[in-house]
Amino acid sequence: MATVGLKLVTLALKNSETGKVLTGEDGLSENGLLPITTQMWGTKTANITNIQEAGTIQYGNNVGVFVSTPKGSPQVALDFNKLPFEVTQKIVGRKQDPDTGAWIETGKHPSVALLIESQSIDRMNRVFYGFGNGTMTQASINNGTDTNAETMATDALTYQALSTPEFDGEALAMYSDVSKAFDETKMMQQVFAGYVVPASKQ
Repeated sequence: MATVGLKLVTLALKNSETGKVLTGEDGLSENGLLPITTQMWGTKTANITNIQEAGTIQYGNNVGVFVSTPKGSPQVALDFNKLPFEVTQKIVGRKQDPDTGAWIETGKHPSVALLIESQSIDRMNRVFYGFGNGTMTQASINNGTDTNAETMATDALTYQALSTPEFDGEALAMYSDVSKAFDETKMMQQVFAGYVVPASKQ
């Protein structure tokens, strides 16, 4: 399905042992989910690559007889306009020094769940790309002097998707409300394992 635009990106930290969404102070919000809203100036890009790998044709009897296809290794290049400072530190694996408040590298990257929402080209349907497990890295931060114009350094992060039990061990699940079987609540619970639906939505 052809898509247009980037409607919303939602993030959550997960417990690496239980695979469940972390909530409260351990997570990114009281219920664990953090939609990157327009109040945070939204997300500029969420470009997904390496979804599927090209196969290698295998030959027998002088003809191609089957294709050996390796698994894809999906990655997402994300660019956020105004991701909250402490959220950035948490999702890339930094820990706060309680004495100075400094966020310092731990050498470990937490499990992050990611849901990307786009729209069909006629804007009649919603399209989702779900990643139930992966790691986020911040390779660089580019700062430059202002001139007569501002020089903005946005939050450019790279997400590397990993195997997700709820996806039968795969890294990516795609959804759309064009499908009769689509259930938004079940999608949220599959991508964000342990997610509890707010009472207002039940």
